[in-house]
Amino acid sequence: MKRIKGDRELEHVLSIRHKSLRVNLNEHIYGTFAEIGAGQETVRHFFRAGGASGTIAKAMSAYDKDFSDAIYGIETDRRYVTESRLRKMLRHEVELIEDRLSRDKHPNKIFFSYANTVTTIDFAKNFKGHGWVGIRFQMDALEDYNEIVLHVRFKQTDSKLQQETLGILGANLIYGAFYLNDSPKDLLKSFTDNIENDTIEIDMVDFSGPRFMYVDNRLMSLHLLKNGMTNAVMFGPDGNNLLPAQQLYKKNILALRGSFRPVTRVNMEMYEESKRMFFLDKRVTEKNTNVIFEITLANLRSEGKINERDFLDRAELLCSLGQTVMITNFQEYYKLVDYFSEFTKARMGLAMGVYNLIQIFDEKYYRDLSGGVLEAFGKLFYKDLKIYLYPLKDLESGEIITSANLKVHPRMKELYKYFKFNGRIVDITKYDPDILEIFSRKAFKMIVSGQNGWEEMLPEGVANIIKDKRLFGYSKRKHETRKKAK
Repeated sequence: MKRIKGDRELEHVLSIRHKSLRVNLNEHIYGTFAEIGAGQETVRHFFRAGGASGTIAKAMSAYDKDFSDAIYGIETDRRYVTESRLRKMLRHEVELIEDRLSRDKHPNKIFFSYANTVTTIDFAKNFKGHGWVGIRFQMDALEDYNEIVLHVRFKQTDSKLQQETLGILGANLIYGAFYLNDSPKDLLKSFTDNIENDTIEIDMVDFSGPRFMYVDNRLMSLHLLKNGMTNAVMFGPDGNNLLPAQQLYKKNILALRGSFRPVTRVNMEMYEESKRMFFLDKRVTEKNTNVIFEITLANLRSEGKINERDFLDRAELLCSLGQTVMITNFQEYYKLVDYFSEFTKARMGLAMGVYNLIQIFDEKYYRDLSGGVLEAFGKLFYKDLKIYLYPLKDLESGEIITSANLKVHPRMKELYKYFKFNGRIVDITKYDPDILEIFSRKAFKMIVSGQNGWEEMLPEGVANIIKDKRLFGYSKRKHETRKKAK
C-alpha cells in the first residue's frame, strides 16, 4: 500500500474524526480491536466516523479475568496490565485474522490488531491509573508485521476523562502507524494530538518490525523527553527501553549523575566505591538494588541543541559497560529523589562529587519554590536517602576537599551541618588521589582534536570501545596525523 503523503502541519491538527475516517476509507486496512479495562473507547471513534464495516473485523473486551485467561493465557505473575499481556493480545488477534481470512480472496488487505490493557483511577483516587497500548500492523500484504508498543500514565482524576483520553490516544496511534510510519519522530509526536497538556505521560515506547529496522528506541526515548511527554526514560545494557515504574518499584536505588562524555576512571571509581558502601548498609539488599547512570536533558543541551549522535555515543558506551541508563528532565536533585519516591520507600543513594553537593546548597536553584531551600531539602532529605560524596582536588592549592572542609554559603552552614552530622552525607574515603584531576570534558576534547594520552584517563577497555565504534568523533586518521607531526 502506498502511503498517502500530506503536509505534517495539516496532519498535526486533524481531528480524531478525520483521522478515523481516513483509516476507514482506506480499502486495504482491516483489523481487530481488543480493549481491556477502560471500555471500548478507541474503536468507538472508528464506528462513529462512518465507513467502519470495511475496516473493523472485530471489536472485543475480555473484562472477566477467567475469560481473558482462556483467550490469551495466564501470565506467570498473574497480572493483567503488563507489556507481555499486551503483546500476547496483539499476536493472538493477528493470528486469528490470518487463520480466518483467505489471502487468495483478499490479496491486497493489510491486517492489523490494536490492543490496550489498562487500569483507570481507583475510587479512593490513590492510584491514578496506567496502561499498555499497542498496534501490530502490516504495510504490505507480503511484508512481515511491525509493532508499536507504549506505556501511558494518566494524570486526570476522573475515570471517564481517562477513558476518553485513552480513546483519542488509540486513534492517534492507529492513524500514525499507517500514515506517519516513514517519519518515526513525527509519529511519536502525533500520539498526543488532540490531547491536552499534562493529561497523560508516555514514559516508554518500543518500535519494531521491517518499517522500523533503522529506528533506535533509545533515541525515541530521548524524543519523549524533548517533546515534554515524560520526565524520565530508561534503557538497559541491551539498549532496549525499560519502564521506569517497573524497574524502580520497591527497589533500593543508587543513582550516579554525570555527563559520561566519556566515562572516566573517576566515574567508575565513584560507581564502584559508592556501590560497595551502599551494599554494606543494613537497609539495602543487593538483589533488590537498581544502580542507575543518570544524565539530565540540560546536560545534553549544554552546547545548545541536543546532538543526537553525541547522545547515542554516550548511551552506546554505558550500555557496553553493562549499565542501566536514565535520562531525566530533573535538573535539581530533589526532583529526581521525589520522582524515585513515587515508586519506592526503600533506602536510596546518590553518588556525587563535591562540586555537585555545593550546588545543592546554593539557594539560587530554589527561587521558584514557595518554601525556598527548606521546601527543597524537605523533599530531598525527608526521604530515606544517603549521599556518597567523592572528593575534589583544588587545582590551585592541591587541597583535597571532602565533606569535612567544603565551604557552603554562610546562610546554609548550619543546615549543612545538620545533615552532615545526621549521617545523610558520607565521604567516599577509598579513592586514588592520582586520578582526581581527570575530567570528562578534558578527555572529550583530546579525543575530538586527535590528541594522544586520553586513553589513560579512561577505565580499562573503554578506549578500545571508543576506537572500535568511533564514538565521540574519534578518528584514527586524525590521531595518526598528530602522532606523525610530533
